[in-house]
Amino acid sequence: MKNNMMQARSDASRVFRHNNYLVRKKIFTLFGAAFHIFDPEGQVAFYSRQKAFKLKEDIRIYTGEDMQTEVLVIRARNIIDISATYDVFDPASNVKVGALKRKGIKSMLRDEWIILDKEDREIGLIREDSMLLAVVRRFFSNLVPQKYHGYVDGILACVFNQNFNPFVTKIYLDYSMDTRSLLDRRLGIAAAILLCAIEGKQS
Repeated sequence: MKNNMMQARSDASRVFRHNNYLVRKKIFTLFGAAFHIFDPEGQVAFYSRQKAFKLKEDIRIYTGEDMQTEVLVIRARNIIDISATYDVFDPASNVKVGALKRKGIKSMLRDEWIILDKEDREIGLIREDSMLLAVVRRFFSNLVPQKYHGYVDGILACVFNQNFNPFVTKIYLDYSMDTRSLLDRRLGIAAAILLCAIEGKQS
């Protein structure tokens, strides 16, 4: 049993190394939402459930729908906070990978998130593509899909592209430009899930 768990975690570690992922959110009205994260071949790499009506987010990510092997934890520090900080942990070692902090006031017009390292030092930023398009999405048309750029030390490290669908939110995560591995892939996956879960309400 122990060997099987170690093998599952080793497989998950390898899956974190892909350059592209698709995060798909499906909403269950009474029970919250489910997230499927697909690898470039269209296979399920990770699975997560978000419970409805929770005051403090605690999102667990697993290797599959059986939810037997947990590989990532996203935990909010505070209850109902528009500038919430979400810590990201590796549950196998209980070590903090980093954190993502939402810029609450700024995100009312244009979504922005600060990327923090494991010691809470600011290392990067995730920002909605443009102020003009952000305003259009919020006040004129919710048919314009969102797009985010992620920067580490001022260098573009990833792009999040939302695919418009009124029933299913999809975000394509692209790391291909991050040839120097500036951003921990686990933080990028966590960010994509948070963008699906917290943001995206304009579209």
